Amino acid sequence: MLRTLPRTRDLSLAYRLAGIAVFTILTILSARITIEIGPVPFTLQPLAVLLAGLVLGARDGFASQAVYVALIAAGAPLDARALGTAALAGPTASYLIGFVFAAGTAGFLVEHGASRVWQRWLAGIVGVGIIYLFGVLGLHFVVGLDWDKVWGAGVAPFIVPDLLKALIAAALAEGGRSLLLRSRLQ
Repeated sequence: MLRTLPRTRDLSLAYRLAGIAVFTILTILSARITIEIGPVPFTLQPLAVLLAGLVLGARDGFASQAVYVALIAAGAPLDARALGTAALAGPTASYLIGFVFAAGTAGFLVEHGASRVWQRWLAGIVGVGIIYLFGVLGLHFVVGLDWDKVWGAGVAPFIVPDLLKALIAAALAEGGRSLLLRSRLQ
C-alpha cells in the first residue's frame, strides 16, 4: 500500500531528476492528445499533472510541471496547440500555470495521509479544482470572458472527464511509486 512506501524525497537526486523528467515528458506527450472544443482544448494533460503529484510527491511533482511550463516559456512548442511562448499569453496560460500548483498540492496531500485510492482520488479532485481556479481566473481577468462564458468554455465541458482522470491517476499512483522505488533498489 502507498502508506508503507517511503516518501519520494528519500530518493537520490538522480532518481528524483529522472522522475521529474519522466513526468515532464508525460505531460508533453499528453498535450498531443487534443480535441479542440473552444478557447480551452480537451487534453489528457490533467491526468499527467495529477499523476506527477501523486507519484512524485509535492516537491518533485511541482518541479516536473514547472519544467514543463519553463520549456514553453523558453519557446518550445510543447503545449496543446504547439504555440510555444504564445501559449503563455493566450486563454490556456493560466491553466498551464495551474498545472504546477495542482501537481504540488496533490503531491502534498498524498504525502500527508492520502493512502487509499479514494483519498488519492480526493487529492486529485483538489488538484483539478486548482487547475480550474487558475484557468477561470485567467479566462475572466486576462481574456475578458464574462463568468457565464468562463463556466461554459473553461469548466463545464471538462468536469466529468477530469473526475475520471483524477480517478485513473489515483488508481495508477501506487503502481507508479512502486515502480519508481523498485528501480531505485536494483
